[in-house]
Amino acid sequence: MNKSLDPTLSTQIAESIKSKAKKPFENAYKAALVTEDSRYVQGFLVLTGQPYKPVEHGWIELGDIIIDPTFPYLQRNPENIWYFPAQSLTIKKLKAIIEESKEDYPEDDPLPIYGKAPYEYYGDVMLGDHEYLIAYQAAEEKCREINRLNIDKN
Repeated sequence: MNKSLDPTLSTQIAESIKSKAKKPFENAYKAALVTEDSRYVQGFLVLTGQPYKPVEHGWIELGDIIIDPTFPYLQRNPENIWYFPAQSLTIKKLKAIIEESKEDYPEDDPLPIYGKAPYEYYGDVMLGDHEYLIAYQAAEEKCREINRLNIDKN
């Protein structure tokens, strides 16, 4: 089932939570807290054009709708954005993980959340659990597909 981005609702929620350009996980967390029955989602974003690779990202989902409170800063048409979820959390679970993270690692930012060890790797960077690797590989393939001409030039 493909979920579709709702650009209007994304923009409205971005304005209501005062989202920030380079804070997709924080934006998604804040949006989840104010959007009843939503789920907090982390995964990867694929855009036409640069950076020609998947971007780790956070958003929320409400049924079959993607609400991306960082959407206004992406400067892309909705049809040129693809989302690849790696992990989806209820608000209750999200709050519990954030609280535990703040207690256990008070000096670290609790977002993004990477699930349970063992962690997988892609390239030289550690990633989340196996679902993260699967989402990353799917996003990487889509990125190659839509940006093939540009990637070949570079």
